Amino acid sequence: MLIHPMGRFKKQICRFVLDYFDQTYTRELGELWPTVREVLTEPGLWQYAVLLNSFHPSTETERNLLTLGYRLLSSDSFSSCRGILKCYVTSRPGKYPSQRHQTGKIKEYYMLNASSLLPVFALDAKDGETVLDMCAAPGGKSIALLQSASLGHLHCNEPDLHRHMWLRKTLESFVPPSRTDVLSTSCLDGRLMGKLTARSYDKVLVDAPCSNDRSWLFSSETESAKSRISERKALPELQTELLGSAINALRPGGTLVYSTCTLSKAENSDVISNILNSRTDVASVDLSHMTRAFSQDFTFAPQIPYGLLVVPDKGKSWGPMFVSKLIKL
Repeated sequence: MLIHPMGRFKKQICRFVLDYFDQTYTRELGELWPTVREVLTEPGLWQYAVLLNSFHPSTETERNLLTLGYRLLSSDSFSSCRGILKCYVTSRPGKYPSQRHQTGKIKEYYMLNASSLLPVFALDAKDGETVLDMCAAPGGKSIALLQSASLGHLHCNEPDLHRHMWLRKTLESFVPPSRTDVLSTSCLDGRLMGKLTARSYDKVLVDAPCSNDRSWLFSSETESAKSRISERKALPELQTELLGSAINALRPGGTLVYSTCTLSKAENSDVISNILNSRTDVASVDLSHMTRAFSQDFTFAPQIPYGLLVVPDKGKSWGPMFVSKLIKL
C-alpha cells in the first residue's frame, strides 16, 4: 500500500512565496523552472524513497517493496557504499507507510527524499575514519553514514535543542546499542566547532540550514512567509561561516561535503565561491561522475558551478538538493 503524499488534508500554497520563487527561479533556472514549479506545487506528484536499516534487515519489507514496483537506487560503479546502503525508489508518487518510534525497538527502514543520500555518497566515508555531521537533524544522513562504512567515530551535532532531541530519537530508533560505541552527539553552534575540534576529522558533512523550498511553499501565513523571505538574505552569511568552521575542523587532506535542499544560487554555488575566493587551503572536487552515475534516477540542472543540483521533475520528483565537495590542502 502506498499512502497519498497529500494525506487527509490538502496543503495550501503560499502565494507570496510562490511569486517570489517565480521571480527568482525564472531568472536562475530559465526553461527548467516551469516543470520544477509544477512538481513543487503539487504534492500529489511527490515520490518517497525507503532506506532499509542494515542493522535490522527485513526480507519481508524488501519483498513488499519489490511487489509494489520499487527498485534499488542505481549507484553501480560509483561508490563503495553500493551493496551496503539499500535505498528503494519508485517512479510512482506516494509514500510507503512509516514506522512509529518505540523506545527500545529498532526500525526496519527510514523514509526520505532519495536525493538526500547524494551528500553521503559524495562524502564517501571509509572504514576507520572519523566523521562529523555538523547539522545532523533529523538524522537521516547520520543513519546512512553509519551504514555506509565501519567508521572509527561519527559525531552528530545539532545546535537547535528541539531538533537535537529529534536527532537523538532518530538515532535511538535505527542504531542498536551494540553499535553506539562509535557514535556521539552534541548541541553546539556549528560555527564554533572549527575552534573546539580543530583538525579532528577525516571528513565533515555540512547539510546546512537553508530556505527549504518545499516547506516554504506551504507556509500557512503570509506574514510568516514574508519574514522568512527577509531572513533568507542572511542565510548565505551563516552558511559561509559554517563551511569555514567545517574546514577548520578537518585534518589536512580531509574532505567535506556541503549540501542544501534549496534551488537558491545564493545559498549554493555562491557560498562555495565565497569560500574559495577567501581561503587558500581548500579546493573544489569535481562531482561530474555523480551526475553520470545517477542520471537514471535524478534530473540534474546543467552547468552548476562547484557541484551538482538535483531539480524536481515529473517521474523524478526528488530534490531540490545541492551538493558540493571540497578538499583541505
